[in-house]
Amino acid sequence: MSELLTLIRPEIRQLSAYHVADAAGMIKLDAMENPYVWDEGLRAAWLEHLKTVNLNRYPHPHAPAVKAGLRAVMDIPPEMEVMLGNGSDEILQILLMALALPGATVLAVEPCFVMYRFIAKFAGMEYVGVPLNEDFSLHREAILAAIAVHRPAVIFLAEPNNPTGNKYDRETVCAIIEAAPGFVVMDEAYLPFTDGDAMDLLRQYPNVLVMRTLSKVGLAGLRLGLLVGRPDVLGELEKIRLPYNINILSQASAEFALAHYSVFEAQAKHIRAERSRLFEGLSRQPSWTVYPSEANFLLARVPAGRARAIFEGLKAKGILIKILDGAHPLLADCLRFTVGLPEENDAVLAALQGLR
Repeated sequence: MSELLTLIRPEIRQLSAYHVADAAGMIKLDAMENPYVWDEGLRAAWLEHLKTVNLNRYPHPHAPAVKAGLRAVMDIPPEMEVMLGNGSDEILQILLMALALPGATVLAVEPCFVMYRFIAKFAGMEYVGVPLNEDFSLHREAILAAIAVHRPAVIFLAEPNNPTGNKYDRETVCAIIEAAPGFVVMDEAYLPFTDGDAMDLLRQYPNVLVMRTLSKVGLAGLRLGLLVGRPDVLGELEKIRLPYNINILSQASAEFALAHYSVFEAQAKHIRAERSRLFEGLSRQPSWTVYPSEANFLLARVPAGRARAIFEGLKAKGILIKILDGAHPLLADCLRFTVGLPEENDAVLAALQGLR
């Protein structure tokens, strides 16, 4: 068997698989999920809708009803095309497979969504990470210098950024787009929890693509992501997208959910309010620095050397958060807290009192 493993590309064998923590029985605040469940009336109506699905048939290969629903709730420009993926991860995979010419480079600012680097490696591309400033703003000069040297095929900018929660100076973003020799993907996974978007950039610059997902707004289990861009570009990417990648149950569920999107918008408003309350509570912890966030999570820097102990202490009390200490130099001593239900946030704040 060891000889067979040598057939696998060495850069793949050197990677570690993406780890998902076991959250069984825990207050789960580690994955930026919407904590609200559907009420019984909405759930019953959804199940009735699913009764109309014929599982013996393949799903529609292009999911036009889902795309129409997305256009309606996301104000997608009519002249732009939409491509769907099995979560934004598949969108990333499709895009990087298309761009993986020999020597092609992916550039991202760091710390950022780890799948940019993972999928670049999967596709056999070079990856360059440019550190943010200490306050997590864009280091304009360093990024422009890296663009000039590496000439990336694609640059990823997430707004708000994961795991820092902040947005970027628009003038600097435009300077990056204008300097980029290739595509710039504006990743708007956390759009429901902030104001403003990048659709104006999409119209202004031919090299901009906008990526979104329904995972954070409350439909993580559907695994539905989307890419918005000019028809000629997305037409090329559609050649790589596997047929029927959005299964028939996901299509039916997405159609239903998008018709009731006001429910999820209301939940996002509740999450924003709880984010402010959790921010205040975490900020009262002695010697903690809690960073302002426009996402559905908060990043906190705790006293030096205490991150692991606090993480394990909360876990022992049945609360799972994300430890980021060690993930990147800028994240030393950092923890990330997903904003939960009011009672879950209360539980976190109460549990922290015994962990100082």
